[in-house]
Amino acid sequence: MIPLINALKIVARKIPRLGNERIGLGDAVGRVLAEDILADGDQPPFDRSMMDGFAVYASDIANAPATLKIVGESAAGRGWHKKFRRGEAVRIMTGAPVPTGADTVQRVELTRSFFEGGNEFVEILEPAIKGMSIVKKGSEIRRGKRLFSVGDRVTPQNIAALAAFGYAKVLVAKRPRVAIFGTGTEIVEIGKRPGADQIRNSNSITLAALSASFGATAEIFPNAKDDLASLKKQIKSAVRGRDILITTGGVSVGKYDLTKAALTELGAEIFFEKVALKPGKPVIAAKLGKTLVFSLPGNPVSAAVTFYLFVRAAILGMQGVRSTGMRLGTAVLSDAVKGAKDRRTLAAAHLANDDLGRLAAIPLRGKGSSDLVSFARAEALIDLEIGTSAEADSLVQILYL
Repeated sequence: MIPLINALKIVARKIPRLGNERIGLGDAVGRVLAEDILADGDQPPFDRSMMDGFAVYASDIANAPATLKIVGESAAGRGWHKKFRRGEAVRIMTGAPVPTGADTVQRVELTRSFFEGGNEFVEILEPAIKGMSIVKKGSEIRRGKRLFSVGDRVTPQNIAALAAFGYAKVLVAKRPRVAIFGTGTEIVEIGKRPGADQIRNSNSITLAALSASFGATAEIFPNAKDDLASLKKQIKSAVRGRDILITTGGVSVGKYDLTKAALTELGAEIFFEKVALKPGKPVIAAKLGKTLVFSLPGNPVSAAVTFYLFVRAAILGMQGVRSTGMRLGTAVLSDAVKGAKDRRTLAAAHLANDDLGRLAAIPLRGKGSSDLVSFARAEALIDLEIGTSAEADSLVQILYL
C-alpha cells in the first residue's frame, strides 16, 4: 500500500503525450490547445464608443449646456471619417468608431437635438470628461500579444476571443481513446431488471461520462465475467487501439478478484495495486503495450473517487494540460468528520453558503463506498490526512469535483 502522493507521481510520470490535429473552431469547445493563440490585430481595432450619444471635444462642453452643430453620424460598421472641427458633434452608436479628433462621448440621454435654419444641432446638457465612454484602440490587447497558451482548454467563455482573431481552425491535442468495462457475474446491463443477487451496471456509464467531460472519447465494452480466460480476452480486445483502459471490480483480494492476475499473465507492467486511500484502497495502475490501464474498485463511490484522482490526470495529461491535479479550495466544515487511521480520507461533501456567508462543506453521510445515491449530491471531497479528524466549524481543504 503506497501513499496517495506517491501514486499520483507515478501516474504523472507514465502519461504519454498524444499528437495534435487541426479542427474547425465550432468543434473546439472542451479541446486542449496545441498552439498559442495570438492577437492578429489591436482590439478594439479603433477607438470605440461604449454607448449611443454624440462624439465631441470635451473642451467644447466643459461649460454645458452647450450647443454644437451635428455634422455626421458614425454607426457600427459605417464610421464617419471626415475632418472633425471644434464646435461640431457627430451622432454615434454603441460600438461605432469615434471620429479622429473627438475625445469624449456624451450619452444621448443627456442631450437634446433640434433643427434650425436647415441644419441640425444638439444641446449637450451636462459636461463630460475627456475620454469618457470611449474604449481606446488596443486597450484590450495589442497585435501579437498572446491570449491563450498551449495546454489551455477552449471553453464557451473564451471561444469568442479565438473567433475575433480569425482562428477559424485551431490546432488541438488529439482526444484520448478510452475503453471501459466492468467485471462481475452479478452485474447486468442498465436496461435489464436485476435478478436475485444482481445489480445494474452503473459504473461504466458514469466513467464514460466523466471521461468525455475531460476530453476523451469513450466506448463501453460488455461486462466481463468472473473467469480468468474471458477476462484476459476482454482486456486484449479493449486495449487494441486505445490509449486508456478502465475496468471496475475484481481488484480486491477475494476468490473472484482476478484483474491483477489477468493483467500479469498478459504481460502488463503493474505500477501499483493498493493506495493508502479511503475510499479507493484497491486500485491498480498498469501499462499493457502502449495502453495505460486503470482497474478501479467496483463500489461506485470508490470508482468515482479514483477516477478523479488518477484517470482524470491521465486524460488531461495526454492532451498536454499543464496542471492535471484536482482544483483545491478551503471550506468551513458543517459537521465533524473522522479520518481513517492508516489511509488518507476523501469524504464526499455538498457545498453551500452558511449563515455567515462562508463556503461550507456539508459531509454526505452515506452508507459506505457503495452508496451512489448519497454521492449523487457530491460537489467536493473533504481531504483529511492519515490519522486526522476535523471538528465542526473548522477550516478544511477540499478537492472540487
